[in-house]
Amino acid sequence: MIDLQALQAKFVMDENGKKTAVILPIREFEELLEDLEDLAVMAERREESTISHEEVMEKLKRDGFLSN
Repeated sequence: MIDLQALQAKFVMDENGKKTAVILPIREFEELLEDLEDLAVMAERREESTISHEEVMEKLKRDGFLSN
């Protein structure tokens, strides 16, 4: 669960005291957007098969991204 105090969120309220909008520091907003993007990518790729860590490491070595 997200801690609203940690986000330093401030709320805009209507004349009845109902929250209608939120104001966040830009850094917090950008971090939330990054998290949403990551979740969207994970959702899009949920049906893809997985490979083991060892296979990933071997492929990175074979492709020259890691030294042996």
